[in-house]
Amino acid sequence: MFPGMITFPKLRFDYRTTREVLPLSIVFVGMIVFNNLCLKYVGVAFYNVGRSLTTVFNVVMSYLILKQTTSKSALLCCITIIGGFVLGVDQEGITGVLNYKGVIYGVLASLCVSLNAIFTKKTLPCVDNNIWRLMYNNNINAVILFIPLLIFSGELQEVANFNKLYSGVFWLVMTITGIFGFAIGFVSGLQIKVTSPLTHNISGTAKACAQTILAIMYFQDIKTALWWISNALVLGGSLVYTVVRRNEMKRVHEAKANDEAKEGLLEKPV
Repeated sequence: MFPGMITFPKLRFDYRTTREVLPLSIVFVGMIVFNNLCLKYVGVAFYNVGRSLTTVFNVVMSYLILKQTTSKSALLCCITIIGGFVLGVDQEGITGVLNYKGVIYGVLASLCVSLNAIFTKKTLPCVDNNIWRLMYNNNINAVILFIPLLIFSGELQEVANFNKLYSGVFWLVMTITGIFGFAIGFVSGLQIKVTSPLTHNISGTAKACAQTILAIMYFQDIKTALWWISNALVLGGSLVYTVVRRNEMKRVHEAKANDEAKEGLLEKPV
């Protein structure tokens, strides 16, 4: 479509590659399932708070999987985010609309979102850093993994009894949703490839902020001042965490550049 800008590699099924992508696929399926279950039990406005622990899990999982340590300043930001999460749950409970199932699913969704970004970064070398190949193998695995979930959860019977299953409008909306889902998946993978899991999760937090405000406006919800403070703590903690991590990575990059420059001067013949 756009020669030189977007290229499609020659795709072929390879069992070894599909097996290497499988851990990412399991996390990917978990992310979709828990995201939808979270939205089933809580409102869109609270969805931001319910899934606010992504950054916290990103720190923990980056240490456990990638062996990356975190500074005290960044950990303080994580404590702020956790405080916002706890306050948000408390305020949602006061309004009488809190569903603890939704909160639990939100926490699990946060864990899966964090792991999805980390495993995407870790799995890219297995497909020669090609996003199309990654999506191809990941989606094959995901389709297979969803089949037993549909059967054992009873969703297959729900689909069979759905009264709009043969509606043209329904399939049109589903097709549009699929196109947007594909685009989000591609852009997310590309963002993780050229930046980092952290950058991807932070941009997701910005999206959640806009999503919360739009949901409040659309559903005309009335929230308490402390509820808004909980959102501010979550978003503020995430923002400050971004700044802290950016400055830390900048210092590391500058130190590395200085070391390379010194080595170059030492190796230069007199």
